[in-house]
Amino acid sequence: MRRYVSLFAQYFIQYAKVRLSYRGDFLLSVLTTVLATACGMAVVFLIFQHVPRIAGWSFTQILFLYGFSLLPLSLFNTISINLYYFSDSYIIMGKFDQVLLRPVNPLFQVLSEKFRLEALGDMALGLAIVLSCARALGLRLGVWEWLFIALATVCGCALYTSVFLMLTSVSFWMEDRVGVVPPIYNMLAFGRYPLDIYGQFIRFLLSWVVPFGFASFYPTAHLLGKDAYRAYAYALPLVTAFFVLAALAVWSRGVRNYTSTGS
Repeated sequence: MRRYVSLFAQYFIQYAKVRLSYRGDFLLSVLTTVLATACGMAVVFLIFQHVPRIAGWSFTQILFLYGFSLLPLSLFNTISINLYYFSDSYIIMGKFDQVLLRPVNPLFQVLSEKFRLEALGDMALGLAIVLSCARALGLRLGVWEWLFIALATVCGCALYTSVFLMLTSVSFWMEDRVGVVPPIYNMLAFGRYPLDIYGQFIRFLLSWVVPFGFASFYPTAHLLGKDAYRAYAYALPLVTAFFVLAALAVWSRGVRNYTSTGS
């Protein structure tokens, strides 16, 4: 474990040095990412111009949820870029052959060879929104609350990564340049709003099939004192462990099925 932590730090530092060598381009990417997120937030403002509450949630509470959802999502977006292009770059183009030749875990290499550093801008924005809304709502964020936020952020990132790792692994059996990741990636936006506004099927889907609700909604509901969802928040580590183990099993099966490009 110590070796991989050290390797990850070295990968990250070296990639950051390369990325920051073009500071203007990097700053423009950060600005573009934050503006895109701000446009998504504008939808919340527009909705509450017409209604005072949605499914029992006030404007500030939904904004708090939106800000919290950015924390695990930004962390996931930072490390997951290679999963999005895995089918094209690693399977069809044969880059995975190089990965298998190195004396380092293949999954570790895929996740740490490239980072989307500009996504960390959303992390800062999310923290700012959470702090601002917490003050407006009168929430006391003490040590235990911040520890829960940190745990929920890590678990949420692990859930996102697990879901998309399973989808990525499909590429080992079904070679396609686009893959099945993009359509599901668009569903991430569902986790930025209360699950109460969706039908029963969508709530079940976002809780137990594609568990984006556990990555953002249930932890936020717990922080806001909504007792109906407290048990879901406590189940977050167990749900995360289940999906992580399931994703690793599917990935391992896919790696064993890999037969190279034949070129």
